[in-house]
Amino acid sequence: MSYEQLITNFRAAGQGQVFAFWDSLDANERAELAAQAGEVELAEVERLNRTLVFKTGGGGANLDGLAPAPVTRLPANGGDAAQWAKARTLGEQALRAGRVAAFTVAGGQGTRLGYDGPKGTFAVTPLKQKSLFQVFAEKIRAAGQRYGKPLHWFIMTSHANHAQTEGFFAENKFFGLDRGRVHFFRQGRMPAVGYDGKILLETRGSLALSPDGHGGSLRALHRSGALDLMKAEGVDTLSYFQVDNPLVRCIDAEFIGFHLAAGSEMSSKMVLKAYPEEKVGHFCLQDGKIVVVEYSDMPMSMQKETNADGSLRYAAGSIAIHVIDREFARRMAAGGEDVALPFHRADKKIATIDAAGKAVKPEKANGVKFEMFVFDALPFAKNSIVIETARADDFSPVKNAEGVDSPKTCREDQMRQWARWLKAAGATVETDATGLPKATVEVSPLFGYDPETFARRWNALAPKPAIASGLYLE
Repeated sequence: MSYEQLITNFRAAGQGQVFAFWDSLDANERAELAAQAGEVELAEVERLNRTLVFKTGGGGANLDGLAPAPVTRLPANGGDAAQWAKARTLGEQALRAGRVAAFTVAGGQGTRLGYDGPKGTFAVTPLKQKSLFQVFAEKIRAAGQRYGKPLHWFIMTSHANHAQTEGFFAENKFFGLDRGRVHFFRQGRMPAVGYDGKILLETRGSLALSPDGHGGSLRALHRSGALDLMKAEGVDTLSYFQVDNPLVRCIDAEFIGFHLAAGSEMSSKMVLKAYPEEKVGHFCLQDGKIVVVEYSDMPMSMQKETNADGSLRYAAGSIAIHVIDREFARRMAAGGEDVALPFHRADKKIATIDAAGKAVKPEKANGVKFEMFVFDALPFAKNSIVIETARADDFSPVKNAEGVDSPKTCREDQMRQWARWLKAAGATVETDATGLPKATVEVSPLFGYDPETFARRWNALAPKPAIASGLYLE
């Protein structure tokens, strides 16, 4: 599209202010602004202004007819062990057939951690200081070796960290993975608007753009051509997880098997909420569909409701781990009024410029950003299911510099897991009351990534190494 046509389109949509300083820009600045403006779907902005920015009242979540979602429980919590065994067999068959790929949402920076770089490059293990990306790479590599079929790995970056992420993998020789099976693509962006619905400029030659949320991952898969690549490679099942959780089982045969057995288009893992106020979404049932209600949208009185045995009624906490059918992702990405993921409004302080082109750093919210959440796809999915997982085996994210969900708590949770594996394999490990070993140890996923694979390798060692600080098993 020519510059003239682009400007004409924006003016016709009432967004001509985007090019207010066009005449003062040099050739490179014009090219950059035009490229950014070309990302904007003006009809979508108009719809979001109408439905989210200008609309008043009725902004809360719809809680009508809400009930706890049905959950497939772990055998340890009353689930059917035979059913879990069948699911594992089915999942392993799919893995051996090459039907499964890993998918990591990795668009974030390490800002909240006080870290300057893509979050996936942040070091999380206690001894070797492996990055999140290395931990995932070794788990994916180990799964490929176990099932005799190397896996494809799709990684969604952002415009802010794409080049750094690609460079990090190249510098580390893709952590032993086939670089032809590691695929990077950028997350989409959305323009921020003022309360008058006008798209904001960050500078005279750039829009105020922000990532479109983890829900944008489905659109990004489609737009990048990743879904077509998967189809050509025979991949029809995506194991989705976010970049901040090194404990995640990137490839979980049982979870995949449950998903396939149910004929589900999108399945989810849950953990039991630790306490009513825990800040996780809630898996619920509404109008016969699985939905996630955010903790901020559910009244605390509901979050504190209990069953007859005293357990929490809304106990199924969302931890952003899913299995997604490839063609379901394509259908959601294609959109349309009846199947499109909804955008959510976020009022923010947005750095912008005034009519004279001078920088404005607001002290309070001055506009709206738009983002999508991947769990909003659940109500559109056929046969959606929720599977329980143990928090200690699947969920210890790194979100905050200190306190809850910090690097310290994550390192300790990793060591607790390795101590459990060592004990289960017959080793003597001294731990405190929480299961944290007194010795600082580390286990590579290439040595073992679950109790079974770990025990096999450990039992083959002769002589056994001493359980002492500095022990690294690879």
